[in-house]
Parts: sequence; C-alpha cells; structure tokens
Amino acid sequence: MSDSQTVSAAVAKLYNTYPFPPEALLDEPPPGYNWRWNWLAAYNFCTGQKPQKQDIRILDAGCGTGVGTEYLVHLNPQASVVGIDLSTGALAVAKERCQRSGANRVEFHHLSLFDVEQLPGEFDLINCVGVLHHTPDPIRGIQALAKKLAPGGLMHIFVYGELGRWEIQLMQKAIALLQGDKKGDYRDGVQVGRQIFASLPENNRIVKYDKQRWSLENHKDEYFADMYVHPQEIDYNIETLFELIDTSGLEFIGFSNPAFWDLERLLAKAPDLIERAEGLSDRQRYRLIELLDPEVTHYEFFLGRPPLIKADWSKDNALLTAIPELNPCIDGFPSQCFFNYDYQIVNLSVAEFEFLQKCDGNSTVAEILAGVQLGLDGVRTLLKQQLILLTPV
Repeated sequence: MSDSQTVSAAVAKLYNTYPFPPEALLDEPPPGYNWRWNWLAAYNFCTGQKPQKQDIRILDAGCGTGVGTEYLVHLNPQASVVGIDLSTGALAVAKERCQRSGANRVEFHHLSLFDVEQLPGEFDLINCVGVLHHTPDPIRGIQALAKKLAPGGLMHIFVYGELGRWEIQLMQKAIALLQGDKKGDYRDGVQVGRQIFASLPENNRIVKYDKQRWSLENHKDEYFADMYVHPQEIDYNIETLFELIDTSGLEFIGFSNPAFWDLERLLAKAPDLIERAEGLSDRQRYRLIELLDPEVTHYEFFLGRPPLIKADWSKDNALLTAIPELNPCIDGFPSQCFFNYDYQIVNLSVAEFEFLQKCDGNSTVAEILAGVQLGLDGVRTLLKQQLILLTPV
C-alpha cells in the first residue's frame, strides 16, 4: 500500500475498534440543535439573509457514527443527506442511529474523502467536522470536497489547533514511546494512557489540563482513544490554516465562533493597541488573537463557492420591505428571556419581544413596525444577534 493508503487503513482500524463519536442511540430525534448544521441558520449567518431554497443536498464528509448526520437530517426537513466514512464499524452505528431516530432521508457510503468524486452531482452544504486533520493529505482532501460544492454552496469545516492541544500532543508522544512495537494496538494504547494518568502527580501540567478540559468526555475509551492514540493528526495555527484554505479555491466567509476572534475581548483596556491593530490584515489580527489567547483547540469556519450573494440592509427601504421570520435555532421563545442560536441567554425589551412575536414569515418589517414601538435600529440589532432571518422583496 502507498503511505496514504497505510495511514487511511490505520485510521479506519482505530474507528472500527472504537466507533466515534460514542453518543447514545435514541428512538427519537436528537435533543436541541447545532445551528451550523441548520441550512437556514447557517446560510443566514454567512449571507445575512434567508436562502431561496430548502430542498438542498447535504454531504456529511467523514460522518463517523452519524451524530452530526442525524442532526443534519432532522434540522433540514426538505434536504436529502449523504454520509460517507472509511470505517465500516462507524457506518454500521450511523445507519442504526438514523434508522432508530427516524432520520430516513439519508444514504451512507463506505468512502474516503479522496474518493468523493464517485458520488453523483454536487452539494449545497458540505459538513466536514474533525476529519481533515486525520487524513494523510488534508490539501488533497479539501480540494476533493471543494469540487463537489455547488455554486452558492457552503462548506462547514472543523480542524484542530496546535496551541490549545500542546499537552495532548505531549501525551500522544509519551504513549507512543511506551507502546514501542505495540503502537497501532489501540486498546493497548488506551491502557497505557490510562496508567500514565493514574500514575502522574496531581499537579502535573498534563493531568491538570486533561481534568480541566476533557475529563467529562475522556472517561469513555472512545474519546480517550480519539484524543491520545490516534495514528494520524495534523494541528494548525492561523498561518498554516489559511495555507490550507487557500488551496481549496473557495471563499473564506468567516469563523463560526466570531466572538472568540474579537480583539476587543482581550485588549479593550488598551484602545491605543486596538488602534494599532487596525493596520493589520484580518489574518494578522486572527494570529494576534491566538497568540494572546492560546487556548485555541480547534478552528471552525465556513467556506463558500461564488456566487454567494450577501445582503446589505444598510438602506432603510430594503429593510422595510423585507419579510422577517424567527431564526429556527432558538430555544425558549416566546419569552423575553431565551437562548439564542449559540445557546447564549438573550434578554429582550418589550418592543423587541412584540416585534419577534409578529415575525410570521408573511408580514414585512414595515407592516410589523406599524404596530410596535421599535425603530429600524432595533430591527438591525435583532438581525445582528441572528434572531431573525430576512427575505428580500
């Protein structure tokens, strides 16, 4: 086998041994939501408006045991979904998961990212979470996926960050050293790793980091194996991340956790430094932020294939004639206090609450404002908070 095939076979062996992620199978739809997997919410985040169509094709590239796939089906009731993975063991769990929860608009294929061209047609949304960094050639992988993205489509990607995973990297290397010629025996690797953690002093940096960040997950061997004995992992920083993105030929739309990438979060007490940073490029600012806050364990972001039309609601007439509706990814409404798309608590004024109650998907902004004490600035605030989707008229 080629080096690439050898690595892929080793990764498949890991996930056949420890199908991942090991979430429980339910006889009902999964709880809550992840807005990044909801086409309406994700498209609105990326473009500022509701998409024109909902009967889309979605690809879950590297679907594993189908946790994300199941959400993609249930959160997008008009979409058809395809899941691919190179682990037959994980795919068997994914099929059972979706069958039991009624996620019946999905088909699965035993397929590598590198062979995705074997699937017919293009996809409007491609989800690739926790996969590229485990391939022997992430550039080849992202390019293969990019070729399957339809014009105007979105790709959601999640890859590891090197700064926040430094302690993990140390433990990975320590386990490999102690395994010796048993490296590749993943059950032995988990046993060795467990022994190391049980033996190290409580004030050991690696032990403290694991307890602070990962202990709730890593009591399961599947999570422990995925983190500490994986045969293939590439971790990124901002500079190497954008080198990867640039090879895709797609447009970088933005990180899906924008609050983290706000420099004022770190330097609000030094406006002169904020002013200095204005002369930096976007990528330089991102690099500055991760250097100042090196807790970056991963990057999650959207790419798009042009033409991707982004709405401009700065003109009053365009906003007044638009039709608003609630973001489908909110929890606890109707109430003045509820969870937004990112599970952050929102507290509405009376006027904002009355406006949202009238967002039925039929009335224009102007028609709703005629009956509530809210101005256009208030509507733009709701829009900025991702609480409403707008359809231009």
